[in-house]
Amino acid sequence: MREQTKGVIAMVATCTVWGLSGIYYKLLEHIQPIEILAHRTLWSCAFFAFVLLLQGRISFLGQAVAGRSSVFSIALAALMISTNWFVFITSIQLGRAMEASLGYYIFPLVAVLLGALAFRERLGRAQLFAVALALCAVVTLTLGLGVPPWISLVLATSFGLYGLVKKGLSVGPVVSVTAEVLLLSPIALTVLWYFHTGPGGAFGANWRDSLLLAFSGILTGTPLIMFSYATKRITLATVGLVQYLNPSLQFLVATLLFQEVFSLWHAIAFAMIWTALAIYTTASLRQDRAARRAVLKS
Repeated sequence: MREQTKGVIAMVATCTVWGLSGIYYKLLEHIQPIEILAHRTLWSCAFFAFVLLLQGRISFLGQAVAGRSSVFSIALAALMISTNWFVFITSIQLGRAMEASLGYYIFPLVAVLLGALAFRERLGRAQLFAVALALCAVVTLTLGLGVPPWISLVLATSFGLYGLVKKGLSVGPVVSVTAEVLLLSPIALTVLWYFHTGPGGAFGANWRDSLLLAFSGILTGTPLIMFSYATKRITLATVGLVQYLNPSLQFLVATLLFQEVFSLWHAIAFAMIWTALAIYTTASLRQDRAARRAVLKS
């Protein structure tokens, strides 16, 4: 099997796990989001550390936190990813999975905007139009529902800022995310200590919840490793295209499985976002092809 084909399969598998993860968190909706987040942090830390030990790369953690600026960047990345995880878990419990899917649809356009602001990356007319259309979709939904789609905005912005910070790190994704959850571990332990000495923690209360909470490490770590594997074998344009599978599955889970309300305002906003993504993706694919032709000619 060609390496590129393996990469596409890994990317599809990654986005499928991410897209269906809402089902897992729905099974834990009787547990407070902050407690689930604490378990996800600790079990992820254990999982990633185990992977690095197997790969003989555990010493790379020292490089990740070698300097003050590196520690600051990893701490900022940790704050952004923990915010993203917490808001997503909360959205499932509040019956707002559809709004979460909208956030991950908006994310690529937010990432483009952040790239333009932080790195002065030039945007073409099509990309500018796509970002403007996404903004119109958010305004439309706000006017229609009477309240801004805060979950969508926080998820898209936190994940966009997370990617922005990660872009400046010299270490690989698995090493950096291990360092992130390692920094968050003392907070996670404090949260679990509070639950187990106060209101009563979920872990250990019954085997079902205990196994599900422990599984959060595998659920978090496996797709990230597959994502890293995929990005080394396929183009960024392909990564961007396949990534839309994630919010699409989230949307289907929200409407078909969770049976959340899909109003006329949602339909208008989603149609605008899908149009914006189609325009943005087409423009990105053209840029990718043009760049490859330029390389071949040179």
